[in-house]
Amino acid sequence: MASTLEKFIHSLDPRSLPRVLQIQSGIYFQGLYKVVADKTPYISIEEITRKVAIGSTRFGHPCFYSSEDIKLANLTIKQGEQITFNSVEEVNGTMAVNCGVVRNNQSHSFTLPLSQDGKFYECEDDQIYTLKEIAEWKIPRCRKRIVKLSNTLHAWDSSNPLPENFDGCLILTPVYEVQAVMKFRKDIVHILSDLDVEVKDITDCYDISSFLQPLSLEDVFERTSREFPMVAEIMEGPLGRQKPYNLLHIGKEIVIHKKYQATRVLASEIRSDSPKRHFLIPMTYKGKFKRRPREFPTAYDLEIARSEREQLHVVATKAFDSPHTELFSVSVGDQFLVQQRQTSEVLYEGRKKVIDVLACEQILSDAYKEVLLPMYMEGGFVEVIHDKKQYQLSEICKEFRLPFNVKVSVRDLSIKEDVLAAVPGLQLEEEITDSYLLISSASSPVESWEIPVYRFNMSVHLLSKDVQTDIPPMTKTTVEEISEEEYYMVRRFENQTLHPPPRPPKKPAALAPKPVSAVSKQITSDVLQSTKNFCVDTTKKLCANQAADVSELQVSCQNDLVHHDNVKDMTGKPTLVEAAVIKGLTNNPLGKWEGEKEQEEAHNYEYVDENVIENIRKVFQDTTTRNKDVLSEDRRDI
Repeated sequence: MASTLEKFIHSLDPRSLPRVLQIQSGIYFQGLYKVVADKTPYISIEEITRKVAIGSTRFGHPCFYSSEDIKLANLTIKQGEQITFNSVEEVNGTMAVNCGVVRNNQSHSFTLPLSQDGKFYECEDDQIYTLKEIAEWKIPRCRKRIVKLSNTLHAWDSSNPLPENFDGCLILTPVYEVQAVMKFRKDIVHILSDLDVEVKDITDCYDISSFLQPLSLEDVFERTSREFPMVAEIMEGPLGRQKPYNLLHIGKEIVIHKKYQATRVLASEIRSDSPKRHFLIPMTYKGKFKRRPREFPTAYDLEIARSEREQLHVVATKAFDSPHTELFSVSVGDQFLVQQRQTSEVLYEGRKKVIDVLACEQILSDAYKEVLLPMYMEGGFVEVIHDKKQYQLSEICKEFRLPFNVKVSVRDLSIKEDVLAAVPGLQLEEEITDSYLLISSASSPVESWEIPVYRFNMSVHLLSKDVQTDIPPMTKTTVEEISEEEYYMVRRFENQTLHPPPRPPKKPAALAPKPVSAVSKQITSDVLQSTKNFCVDTTKKLCANQAADVSELQVSCQNDLVHHDNVKDMTGKPTLVEAAVIKGLTNNPLGKWEGEKEQEEAHNYEYVDENVIENIRKVFQDTTTRNKDVLSEDRRDI
């Protein structure tokens, strides 16, 4: 019996594919979304299994709750308790759903028969999904789905079909795209499910082997390891000019040697404006990196970043006035060696109170001073780098804790165009594990390539040909630049089983810093603004019992915070540091300073051999002293 293609697609069970269709008659925006729970209940477990996708993948574990208690042999599921549906299988001759509930951080497993009746409602889902994921997993059969646009990637442009600043809900009615092959043809035809044609299912009376069987890379990856290697012909190839994209054209025969999991380092471009570029760097990357200074907004961040390998050395870029005599007040330019977290007693409203503090050593001109910083301190610190060594990627992952700031100092010469070399600064965020296939050309297997399974749009069909089992000696890996959407997907899947880091301690409301004069606030702001544009690095290492030689500090323009276009040596103009100090003293117009910044090159670093930190501290302290003298004279005059 013929039916509309749309009706046929909606009633189709994906597990029954492939199907052969005969044409009887006949005359898309991506993003990240949040799913709104369906308010219409399901009346049985059987209805849920029939309409909702349940499987072994990360999307195939829907959650429901019952409007009434469910009493089992050794467990009672309470009304409103979240039930996770894990799989459908036969138990003692009866079809049932393997389920689970979590109580007091402990998981309890049980089964529910398909005959179980009741009212079952969807639970709220705080995950974010692409439209493709929603269409494949989150739209129940014969139902619509309401979604809300996620704010994570809510960037509007002219190609966006939604109104600017749209904050409402969308009702999704899926229009599926069917990949089909015609008899005696190798190309893939894409048909939309709302195409105005009538079709008839003739699978049972037709020899399906006369059709080619297109497979996605996901389909290939799901095959058992014993089936590799295999020879395949490309039916749809990826777009791109770089290898291996330009080699994988339609009709090309390839050898798929094996499937496996490989490690990549997720990295993002360091810059203050958006959008940032994101990369997946293979551990085989042969370039070398130099360290870049990190910025820490709070004392709590210093505690997280410290390591046993080396002592964390920072310089303050923001002043902090301690409300307790037992704790240290920080001035702009103060330098510290971070020690450890501990507790300390402070006097609060006449009573002693224990609070968390960070023990540090303040670096003076000729000595060290033990000081305590409150963990709730909202300061500003920039790391001082003593390490001039060039590191391989594997060394950084082994010796340091991520995230970690770097810049490529020696590009990977095995790559024709190293995209990382042109990036002014990178933050190595975390190591991830992803799925890959190893392929080579069937005609000239000189080298093999790693291709990602879930970010490579390619379809193949398998050939019945003998295949050489030896893997080519040279395996190529590439630095993969991923989109903003792919970046959030990678981070979501990598971190979904990890517990979030503890939240930093809040500053007690009664322990707010003492107010300072309006003049001092302006000076602090000016000095902070000037120091924000620099990363501090030293040319001499600190010894355990020696004071830092602050006079040889170097300051370079922080390209990751402020991006520039062209460089010009402005003869007669003050250096960057001099301009910053003059700005702090004379409050020059900001427009002139911004104009000078825009003429600097993005990848050029200007080093100034000057006692910068001491100068900043001196400017701040001297100006503050002058303000106090002025205020004292004003009081005497009054």
